[in-house]
Amino acid sequence: MKRINVIGTSGSGKSTFSRMLASELNYPYLEMDAIFWKPNWQESSDEEFFSNLADWLSGEHWVLDGNYSRTSEIKWGRVDTIIWVDYSFARTLFQAVKRAFIRIVTKKELWGKTGNVESFRKCFLSKKSIILWTLQTYSYNRVRYAELLNDPKYSHIKFVRITSPKKAQTFIDELRT
Repeated sequence: MKRINVIGTSGSGKSTFSRMLASELNYPYLEMDAIFWKPNWQESSDEEFFSNLADWLSGEHWVLDGNYSRTSEIKWGRVDTIIWVDYSFARTLFQAVKRAFIRIVTKKELWGKTGNVESFRKCFLSKKSIILWTLQTYSYNRVRYAELLNDPKYSHIKFVRITSPKKAQTFIDELRT
């Protein structure tokens, strides 16, 4: 495993797992949201996003955290492993809500020097709410990711599906042996 993309529905725990994995392997941790989002919640154009992503992925070792399906050709041209964090709907939704509350209370900036922080309105009252996004995409993502596992187009990629926090920890622990 040299170039790894960790995927999963928002709130699934992919960022937590990705950071642990990158730390254990001593690889750079790359977060797609940090590459995509600009100050004041401005979105990068696809041209800018794709170019920046390709630059970040030029290294020989990395753990990439994120989905952004429109970037599959860029990400998966060099990736050798995809890890799908696929926890239950109840756990994923709980984690998304818990994370939202923590971010609202702490007002911690999400991606360095962007000034982007979560608000109650953004998380719970907006049409672009991350909680709403989790509710809307969970089932669709499970079908889509399951199809990816069997797509001959990606036969060069090793797929790993992790279905619980215990299995995630076991995966990390096994890297030490």
